[in-house]
Amino acid sequence: MKRVLRLAALPVILLMAGGVDAETYTIDATHSAVDFSIRHMVGRTKGRFGDFAGTVTYDAAKPAQTKVSGTIQVASINTDNEKRDGHLRTEDFFFVDKYPTITFESTQVEKKSDTLLHVTGTLTMRGVSKTITLPMEILGTGINPMSQKKQIGLATEIVLQRSEFGVNHWSDAAGVLGDDVKIEVLIEANAG
Repeated sequence: MKRVLRLAALPVILLMAGGVDAETYTIDATHSAVDFSIRHMVGRTKGRFGDFAGTVTYDAAKPAQTKVSGTIQVASINTDNEKRDGHLRTEDFFFVDKYPTITFESTQVEKKSDTLLHVTGTLTMRGVSKTITLPMEILGTGINPMSQKKQIGLATEIVLQRSEFGVNHWSDAAGVLGDDVKIEVLIEANAG
């Protein structure tokens, strides 16, 4: 009878154990970056967002159950030019007064290799929501020697068309700005 009870309890124990390995990590903004670049006339101009937050739930044994969410405060845009940054915050571009955040929420994850996940989700910018897929590289996992807590490092790059999100209200008849925006995200995140 004891053996039967033990066998009956085994699936429950395994299910409980499966959930133990999933860890939720909070993005450490001081060791992470959200950068972008766009064609400007004959060159490229770079910039970054300085205020962002998010979480990653990850279990190496069950990568398809990974969840990623993040929020960028658009007013934190910085291209090292105060006048240009002010213009980017206006209705011509991001319209920060009406749309203060850019958000991403994953809906599906596909494991491509031990170090690459395709994270599909909803990106919302300037009131427009679109489904995108981020090729997310797992840079590594480990234990922070100072806090003794788990960490994960991630990186992704994607090219988006700003016109698809309505970030193109400024007339560009002279070909000053390109439509393609290259976005590079580096994440270091810590377990709670």
